[in-house]
Amino acid sequence: MTNITFKAQQNPDVSKTVTACVVAPVFTGKKLPAAAQQLDQLASGALSAAIKLGDFSGKSGQKLLLPGAGKAKRILLIGCGDAKKFDRDAARTFTQSVYAAIASTQAKDATVLTADLNIKDTDAAWLLESFARGISASLYRYTETISKPKDAPKIAKLVVGHGADITSRAAQKALNTGHATAVGMNSAKELANLPANICTPRYLADWGRKLAKGNSKLTTQILDEKKMAELGMGALLSVSAGSDEPARLIVMNYKGGKPSQKPYVLVGKGVTFDTGGISLKPGAKMDEMKYDMGGAASVFGTMEAICDIGLAINVIGIVGAVENMPSGRATKPGDVVTSMSGKTIEILNTDAEGRLVLCDALTYAERFKPQAVIDIATLTGACVVALGAHATGLYANKDELAQQLLEAGVTSHDRAWHMPLWDDYQKQLNTNFADVSNLGGPGGGSITAACFLSRFAKKYTWAHLDIAGTAWNSAPKGATGRPVALLTQYLTDRAGK
Repeated sequence: MTNITFKAQQNPDVSKTVTACVVAPVFTGKKLPAAAQQLDQLASGALSAAIKLGDFSGKSGQKLLLPGAGKAKRILLIGCGDAKKFDRDAARTFTQSVYAAIASTQAKDATVLTADLNIKDTDAAWLLESFARGISASLYRYTETISKPKDAPKIAKLVVGHGADITSRAAQKALNTGHATAVGMNSAKELANLPANICTPRYLADWGRKLAKGNSKLTTQILDEKKMAELGMGALLSVSAGSDEPARLIVMNYKGGKPSQKPYVLVGKGVTFDTGGISLKPGAKMDEMKYDMGGAASVFGTMEAICDIGLAINVIGIVGAVENMPSGRATKPGDVVTSMSGKTIEILNTDAEGRLVLCDALTYAERFKPQAVIDIATLTGACVVALGAHATGLYANKDELAQQLLEAGVTSHDRAWHMPLWDDYQKQLNTNFADVSNLGGPGGGSITAACFLSRFAKKYTWAHLDIAGTAWNSAPKGATGRPVALLTQYLTDRAGK
């Protein structure tokens, strides 16, 4: 899905560079950057002429494709705006513009000159990692169930020229990390985009096995419904009760750190299709409920990314995979079930099922004595109302963990927003018939869902990411791969420390 390679090269000589396309940044102003000046001389002043004619001004996002010069078959100019204001947003625009311009050609390789790009508040490593991630993520195309897929961009190799402010070794590492993160994002997109008649709990279990195959640092264990019943996972199994598809608990164990190091645990909601159960959803947009396993998809994607990067850290990925269907066996509103923790739960609404899957998975995570646990779920429509499609809802029982995740989101531009987890909201989950209900009423729905989960995460440092608004887009329809970049950055930061 992401067949492209990146190679770092310090200050390549453009006069000797053999490439299908050489890409140079240009800022607004009269003076061309150093790389563009070299190209201008090679091209007998073609760049200066285009600027003088007014065909190109260097405005951010502007693109101009010129005939080649020297050993380059094409010259591509990318506008970067005011050099003094070139920041992370401008860098992302640069990446998007490079991709769009190259993808419109038949070029199979290109050389991108980045030495003249100096970003405020960050460094060359961030630029190169962000660039590789942005390009690679853009290459994703869904083709699995399409008989005649559209042609994908031809680009297969990018040489990235960098300046002396970073070594080629460090530059290559940044490119590889960005690419690996994007591969994980694209795998998450693929899993979420697959229709629910293909991507079932058993399919996810097989995906977990394939990830571990041939990887000495990763092992995968699959728990079936019999084993989950023995463990007392009555909450999770209440969701799958109405389906012919058996539930699976998928446990992936990545041992990249020292044996004595306590692991970080990622827990993903894997509802491969959510009808709402007996509390049936409206028919409009119900097809989008194949995306209700976006949390699970992000766990798989993150595990793949950290395996490819080779992070020196121990990480466990847990996916509760179920299908929520109505039938004569289905759980009914008003039923009371017993969770693995021993807490009883009154199920007021069978469409509030994700928290039932997660609560047993969170209890299961206790056995690993984790440094921290993060669950990821397309949990509530209320989070979409609160934050829209830009920010993931973030809840945590420790502010330090919340801050670490927020910083990882800013670095990766996969941002989250810290939401309240106050005891004031807990009383909305009270019921006369069980220890807790699975619904907190119409007010603060995303918060009360997080409050429910917090009751099962008291034995460790824990955070909850509500990705209902960020895991997929409705127009154009498709998965985003979020929050793989945030999670990978968070784990990379922890490995670095």
